[in-house]
Amino acid sequence: MSHKHSDPYAGSDPEKVGFEHADNLANSVTGSHDVDDIDGGFTKEEQRAIIRRVDRRLVVTVGAMYCVSLMDRTNLSAAAIAGMTVELRLMLENRYNIASLLFFIPYIIFQPPSTIIVRKIGPRLHLGGLTLLWGAVMIGMGFARTYSHLYACRILLGVLEAGFFPSCVYLLSTWYTRSNSDEVGKRYSVFYLLGCVASAFAGILAYGLMQLNGREGLTGWRWIFIIEGVLTCALGVAGYWLLVDFPDSKRKSWNFLGERERAWVVARVNRDRGDAHMPAFNLKRFLSAGTDWKIWAYAMIFFNTTTVSYALAYFLPIILQVNMGFSVAKAQCLIAPPYAFAGIVMYATAWLGDKYKFRGPVILINMLFLIVGLPIMGFHPSSGVRYFGVFLTTAGANSNIPAVMAYQANNIRGQWKRAFCSATLVSFGGIGGIAGSLLFREQDKPHYRPGMYACIACSLLTMILVGLLSLDFKRQNGKADRGEKELEASDVSISANPEVVSVVLTVLQEGAQPGFRYTY
Repeated sequence: MSHKHSDPYAGSDPEKVGFEHADNLANSVTGSHDVDDIDGGFTKEEQRAIIRRVDRRLVVTVGAMYCVSLMDRTNLSAAAIAGMTVELRLMLENRYNIASLLFFIPYIIFQPPSTIIVRKIGPRLHLGGLTLLWGAVMIGMGFARTYSHLYACRILLGVLEAGFFPSCVYLLSTWYTRSNSDEVGKRYSVFYLLGCVASAFAGILAYGLMQLNGREGLTGWRWIFIIEGVLTCALGVAGYWLLVDFPDSKRKSWNFLGERERAWVVARVNRDRGDAHMPAFNLKRFLSAGTDWKIWAYAMIFFNTTTVSYALAYFLPIILQVNMGFSVAKAQCLIAPPYAFAGIVMYATAWLGDKYKFRGPVILINMLFLIVGLPIMGFHPSSGVRYFGVFLTTAGANSNIPAVMAYQANNIRGQWKRAFCSATLVSFGGIGGIAGSLLFREQDKPHYRPGMYACIACSLLTMILVGLLSLDFKRQNGKADRGEKELEASDVSISANPEVVSVVLTVLQEGAQPGFRYTY
């Protein structure tokens, strides 16, 4: 996507030629200003094949790793009703709540640098290494003898998982476009949908692992941590070979795209946003993103969403057992249907947003699920009807995770601003995890009314913030249409790589797309 900057690049440094400057170079050769498509020498079928190849390697790999990430941070609830609370005396002094929230303190602290680190050392080493290490910590949790040992493992787990999610969100945003059927939004949905699949079957897996009770002198809840930790370590090793680097990186990905194919990916992303290449890191530029109020609005929306989703992840098996009267075995297995339903709703709302090219209404639809589901789940006298409320609540909370990710990704331009926003978004998600860990307290059993009220308040606040953002986006787009301002203007650059320049110039010789517009 081409953009008109008020201060064009005047330098000739081949490593940092601004995209606008490349646009001018191309137009000086051809005088053309209409981009209908990106060719790069590839047929339509070859272009689709490249994207499918990226999907198979990138989305599937990070999605599988996210499955174990989500499972490893939330399997505490499965272990709790399998005997851990009794053996480690977690029912005293809200120790279970403390064990839940201790994960999020380092998780928040160590997130902001992650998007910088993943750029410096590459996703293969960064994400693969983190996954291997937290898998080892998971195995260690299976041998915890006191609640203090469990606390220590949860803190280490938070340190190691901190960099994973924001790095994945950031990496996905650099490979896909916004305008071409919102590729990035669809990939976020698939990415998180795989996490929902993990959540759906985590309870069933935990129930199966509980049957190892007594093997090697270990109780069933310990086997949940040990076996899932071993699976995580194996996936971390596989991830080192399967993960792919950023499209503009000079580091090679194992058995992946060639230079010309990567150049085509870079060109189409640059056409869409004008920021496919990473300018040199500048701390002032990175931190200046924090002056944009929209970033903090996205973060607050994500906080509200994760507060509810983490509360469900850590307490749903306990609520099913204590509040609704199901046995341990049934409580473990009854987790699956609500999360499977959440996956269906997630896909349906993502499809709706893609078809009609909107983002805010998708979030509002999911919030309606929460507004209706929470009172039913918390206050209806029938346990069967309350379980129906669990379906609505789980669907609304989890479907909004990719919806909010797509909402912010569609409306941020500039690589370092995108990196700052990803880190901030997920940091607030971690704060939501702390809040969610404290919502359903031991003294509030069996109805947990304060927690239910807090979740409803979060849902209402999200609806207000999305409404304000959407109104502002409409107003700002109107100004841009009238030529009064340039939206999300930022420094962008393209590589001196001849293959990249060749493809970019080929695209620009066909003309330039209209300027950046917010999606609401």
